Amino acid sequence: MDIEKLREELKVDEGCKYEVYKDHLGYPTFGIGHLITDADPEYGLEVGTQVIDERVHEVFEKDIEIVIADCKNEYVFFDDLPEEAQHIVANMMFNMGKPRMSKFLKFKVALAEHNWENAAIEMEDSRWHKQVTNRANRLIERMKNVN
Repeated sequence: MDIEKLREELKVDEGCKYEVYKDHLGYPTFGIGHLITDADPEYGLEVGTQVIDERVHEVFEKDIEIVIADCKNEYVFFDDLPEEAQHIVANMMFNMGKPRMSKFLKFKVALAEHNWENAAIEMEDSRWHKQVTNRANRLIERMKNVN
């Protein structure tokens, strides 16, 4: 999988901020959608505190490793999917996390069957779609066109 391409896709969907900010749910975040945890040196810093480029890159690398591992764990056939489908699934996993993504049971079946149309239908028929409609619609259109 082209991680650099995935990074660019996620920059579009997540944004990339070189400062601490609150995400749409009010959680402290920085970089490419990195949720700050108590293990991060940025924990407790005020909103607006600058974060250097190297740190943004470092946490993205760690976050994407976790996302790819979660994709492979949740979808044992992940490596057998076309790269475009891998990118879509990884994008969704990055956005939702494994606990929420694991509830997409019919989506998982559609992916395993390489039924991109049904996978797209399952993406659209979800609370996730209502929460991040623009992002979801972009990913749904891409899923419909997987070869």
